[in-house]
Amino acid sequence: MAEQKKVKVTLVKSKHGRLKSHRACVAGLGLRRMHQTVEVIDTPENRGMINKVSYLLRVEEA
Repeated sequence: MAEQKKVKVTLVKSKHGRLKSHRACVAGLGLRRMHQTVEVIDTPENRGMINKVSYLLRVEEA
């Protein structure tokens, strides 16, 4: 199986006081605290969550 493309996502702004759906997207990406970085597989579902809360994140190619 080919290597799956991944994206590094870092939470750079607080999720406190945000819309419930936006907090859910942050949690869905596996982010729990500020400045935490996770690697997620670059799928349309993950891209949608990243785009929805892009104002809270820093995104880099992994």
